[in-house]
Amino acid sequence: MENQELLQMVTEKARKWLSPDYDEATRKEVQRMLDSDDKSELIEAFYKDLEFGTGGLRGIMGVGSNRMNIYTVGAATQGLSNYLLKNFKDMKQISVVIGHDCRNNSRLFAEISANIFSANGIKVYLFDDMRPTPEMSFAIRHLHCQSGIILTASHNPKEYNGYKAYWDDGAQVLAPHDKGIIDEVNKVTSAADIKFQGNKELIEIIGEKVDAAYLDQVKTVSIDPEVIKRHKDLKIVYTPIHGTGMMLIPRALKQWGFENVSTVPEQMVKDGNFPTVVSPNPENAEALSMAVNLAKQLDADLVMASDPDADRVGIACKDDKGQWVLMNGNQTCLMFLYYIITQYTKLGKMTGNEFVVKTIVTTELIRNIAERNNIEMYDCYTGFKWIAREIRLNEGKKKYIGGGEESYGFLAEDFVRDKDAVSACCLIAEVAAWAADNGKTLYQLLQDIYLEYGFSKECAINIVKPGKSGAEEIKAMMENYRNNPLKELAGSPVVLFKDYQTLKQTDADGNTKDIEMPGTSNVLQFFSADGTKVSIRPSGTEPKIKFYIEVKELMHSRDDYREVNVKADEKIEKVKKSLGL
Repeated sequence: MENQELLQMVTEKARKWLSPDYDEATRKEVQRMLDSDDKSELIEAFYKDLEFGTGGLRGIMGVGSNRMNIYTVGAATQGLSNYLLKNFKDMKQISVVIGHDCRNNSRLFAEISANIFSANGIKVYLFDDMRPTPEMSFAIRHLHCQSGIILTASHNPKEYNGYKAYWDDGAQVLAPHDKGIIDEVNKVTSAADIKFQGNKELIEIIGEKVDAAYLDQVKTVSIDPEVIKRHKDLKIVYTPIHGTGMMLIPRALKQWGFENVSTVPEQMVKDGNFPTVVSPNPENAEALSMAVNLAKQLDADLVMASDPDADRVGIACKDDKGQWVLMNGNQTCLMFLYYIITQYTKLGKMTGNEFVVKTIVTTELIRNIAERNNIEMYDCYTGFKWIAREIRLNEGKKKYIGGGEESYGFLAEDFVRDKDAVSACCLIAEVAAWAADNGKTLYQLLQDIYLEYGFSKECAINIVKPGKSGAEEIKAMMENYRNNPLKELAGSPVVLFKDYQTLKQTDADGNTKDIEMPGTSNVLQFFSADGTKVSIRPSGTEPKIKFYIEVKELMHSRDDYREVNVKADEKIEKVKKSLGL
């Protein structure tokens, strides 16, 4: 589309937002953008509609069709209401749960959504304050609701907010409901289509009762309470990074029996501006720096940080030289599953009917652990809704004992259907206690897992390409990798190429085979002869393209750990060159 055409299109679209259906502040802001000589802000705000995708909405807050505001949130809620009324038309009373995080406008968006649902005759359970995403997932099942939403942009920067929709199983919506909801949302073309006037009689405020029920269930995740009793003084430092984890995680740790938990006071303050961090993402070392500094002062054993909606957890522990090091999401996932499988086996809890789940971009060492312990493992797409799907499909037939992803999410239980930092924080503390019971640190436990199952190192690279031009660049990059598949990775020949958009895999001899997955996805994977794996995908929620690199090395003893890490880093640099990065 030529610039003049684009400008004409966005101008026409923006002028519709000057109608009396929109509030005065919105109209003023739209008029300001229309009057400005620089039209770039107008174009970014209106060049497209903020898409209600299979993961809901996520975007920068502000005025415009491509922004998170009461009208884009309102359209999503009206569309979801319309779909629920169609799908459950024979039900006497449809009900939903609404949760939200600490972000600016999250409470406003939650209350607006409650009004819209109730105006459509739908019963609403609205949390009295911010709560973790996993608790909202739990509440859907606990309160026998048909759907639920959470207002959160997870670990994104402060400018963002988001809206995630869930179904009656407590998981994010999947086919056919995702497409059905999207169709209904797309039919809402103006503010006049949205029922903003709520029915207070249909809105019930919930809080402590659901908190207590959820925490009681979280307590059942503990495998060996006796080991906690022996190490109840384990020194733990926790930070919620200004988010929802502060509501429940310290309380949950206490309920499990941990008596020596310190929190970072400056970050135990609810604040959507996240003033103490550059980004509230526990994947970033900087987000844990205040917690690590406190841990140094206290000579602590373990540091934990949850993201703003408390579904992801990042951890740090001391290495063999007493220096604090961060564990990545693959490493924590390995430790969780290793502990669960080892303890279940030791306690005679294994029946031969258990399964674990990982995402396709998560470390292949999990496959090694599962296979060697005769446990079924499912590989699924990125996003916890796909892990939840495997739990649902196997419900009543097989026992789910854990699932995780490289992006710091883990779920040890099935009464929640999304990643859960509340149970994960408690469980990693129990793993640390168990390691101590066996004369090890968490760091040594990780080394021993590598010795038993093989060493791998992972590296994630995110290339950010914002705006309309960025989306086009990302599309071109994916097309290039797809049409010109890599022949080698760090000098090792590629022996398998998987394209999840065509659901075909091709080996080194050119033989093709179908990939069995529930649908297509814009992901490419390359596997080389020496065990290197590269996955490439555009983010579904942010303007970035993601590269996941995993390399293997031989490790013979704990003493080799530093050396194999250096070798792995060198190989990763060579892989980057193969990728043209």
